[in-house]
Amino acid sequence: MSSNTLSNLASALLSGSVKVVDLTAPLGPDTPVLYLPPQFGKNTPKVAVHTISAYDQDGPFWAWNWLELGEHTGTHFDAPCHWITGKDNPNNTTDTIPPQNFVAPVNVIDRSTEAAENPDYLLTVDSIKEWEAEHGEIEAGSWVLMRSDWYKRNGSTETFLNADENGPHSPGPTAEAIEYLLSKGIIGWGQETVGTDAGSAGGMNPPFPAHNLMHKNNKYGLASLSNLDQLPPKGAVLIAAPLKFVKGTGSPVRALALIAG
Repeated sequence: MSSNTLSNLASALLSGSVKVVDLTAPLGPDTPVLYLPPQFGKNTPKVAVHTISAYDQDGPFWAWNWLELGEHTGTHFDAPCHWITGKDNPNNTTDTIPPQNFVAPVNVIDRSTEAAENPDYLLTVDSIKEWEAEHGEIEAGSWVLMRSDWYKRNGSTETFLNADENGPHSPGPTAEAIEYLLSKGIIGWGQETVGTDAGSAGGMNPPFPAHNLMHKNNKYGLASLSNLDQLPPKGAVLIAAPLKFVKGTGSPVRALALIAG
C-alpha cells in the first residue's frame, strides 16, 4: 500500500495533477528583517552576500559566495528553543526535530479582507470556529496558517514592518486563539508577516503568544510566508524543513506546498 501511494504521488507530480506552490519570499540584501527597540536587545543583521570567487583568479571555473544572515531571516522556521518557554523541551533545535514533522497537512484561514481593512487585525477563537464550521475541524498534527496577503508588502521594509511611533501594525493571533489551536493538537502556526505574532503582541498576556505558547508546547512557527492565496482552505500538504544547524533556534526555509492541480 505504501509503495502504491508513493508511486501514485510521483505520477501525479509528473503529470501535473499535483502541483508545487512556492510559499517562500526572495532572500537577499533587500529582505526585510525584524527590528527590535534597543531596550529589547540586539537586532539580527540584514542579509549580506560576499563573493568568494566568480570565474576569476580566486576560482577560475566556479562561482560561490558566503552569506551573512540571521537564523530568523526571510521565510523562516522557528524551533521551540527560539523562545525561553521552549528552551528545556526535548528535540527543540533544528538538528534534533524529527524530520517527519517537516511534512504535514495544512489548514489555511483566509483573513485577507479583514487585514486589508485593519492592519492590526487579530484572529480570535470565534473566527477560527467560524472557519471550522465552513471547512471542517482542524486536525491534530496539522499546520495552521493565516492568509492576510501581507506578503505583497514584502518588497519594502517600510511597508512590511508597517511601524510608526506607536510600534508595528500587522495582523496576527490573539493569545486565546493560539491556546485554542494548541488544544486541537496542531504541529505549528504560521503567517505572512515578519514574525509569527501580531504587531501588537508585546502588549498581550502573555506577550508574543504565538512564540511563548507554541514553543512552550514544543511546537513550531513559520514566518514571512508568501502565496498563501494559492492554497485551498484544506487539502494541501506543507513541506517546511529548516537547515540542520547544530543547536539552531531556527533557519531560513524554502517552504513548499503540494496542491491538487
